Amino acid sequence: VFVMGTNDLAKDTGTRLQAGRVLFLPWLAQCLAAARGQGLQIIDGVWNALDDMAGFADECAQGHDLGMDGKTLIHPAQIDPCNQIFTPSPAEIDWAQKVVAAFDLPQNASVGALRLDGGMVERLHADMARMVLARAGLDVAP
Repeated sequence: VFVMGTNDLAKDTGTRLQAGRVLFLPWLAQCLAAARGQGLQIIDGVWNALDDMAGFADECAQGHDLGMDGKTLIHPAQIDPCNQIFTPSPAEIDWAQKVVAAFDLPQNASVGALRLDGGMVERLHADMARMVLARAGLDVAP
């Protein structure tokens, strides 16, 4: 696993930590790509403002949207909000199950893409769906 040291990055570069992390987004994206290129999970850096739970939730959501696998926590009060954001929602699980089921049908064994719920999904979406189901703790064969 690769753990982002955002405080260390700020110290080493002299970049200020600000809400929204706009100055850090290029580095976060590069580290995410590097981690994935090595087959690693990546955990987002800490949120320092212990009393700002709304800011913490926003940063967790941003990290999740970027593709982070979780967030480094520094206080027990951060556990539940973090888990709520990084755990797949019922809608995400439902979508993932539909995609996997569609590609698992015998008639779709050699299909590269198909129409599902008014949209197009490819085999890469089935791979993404399996990752969602794995994060949800649901067993899905490759």
